Amino acid sequence: MNYEQARFNMVEQQIRPWEVLDQTVLDLLYVVPREEFVPPAFRALAFSDMEIPLGEGQKMWAPKIEARVLQELQVKKSDRVLEIGTGSGYLTALLAHRAAHVRSVEIGPALVEFGRANLARHGAVNVTVEAGDGARGWALEATFDVIVLTGSTPVLPDAFVRQLAPGGRLFAVLGDAPVMVARVVSSNAPGVVSNVDLFETEIAPLVNCEQPPRFRF
Repeated sequence: MNYEQARFNMVEQQIRPWEVLDQTVLDLLYVVPREEFVPPAFRALAFSDMEIPLGEGQKMWAPKIEARVLQELQVKKSDRVLEIGTGSGYLTALLAHRAAHVRSVEIGPALVEFGRANLARHGAVNVTVEAGDGARGWALEATFDVIVLTGSTPVLPDAFVRQLAPGGRLFAVLGDAPVMVARVVSSNAPGVVSNVDLFETEIAPLVNCEQPPRFRF
């Protein structure tokens, strides 16, 4: 398989048409080898417009979503990033290239090791992968400039909003299947946030994600 041709086709045929026009994001997709972060059995599908199974009920996002999220969050070299759901470590690596430090939390034991191994092989030294349940916040560090939830959640826990530093941005997919929306939440001032809905999608929920109160008859 010609990986470089497949990577080029991915960028030009999937990602550019999906409103990803930031050239620094597009360039980064050539720097971080996506095929080295997927399970070996699915390597031939690394550049396909689909989710890739990772085991433990988790899936790797489609490439266009990874690129779009990276563009919308506008990660800077001074940013401290919290990622909930390490998965394969690919999005972690993309974030690490643009940020000061990425703290990534993964609940699945096998995925913790898989993500750590992929990131170590890639040479990502500004990443800390921690085992744990971050579905409702991760309070070991006070605030972050960027927070990314790689699994959906019916409602956004307040803990994440409180962990946003002034000027911080958070990405989450909110709702229940089949109706989910990808949203960026921005911290404009202490206690003041604004929301921008980007697109509709459907992804697997975070393990132990917060549930809204359910009406009972």
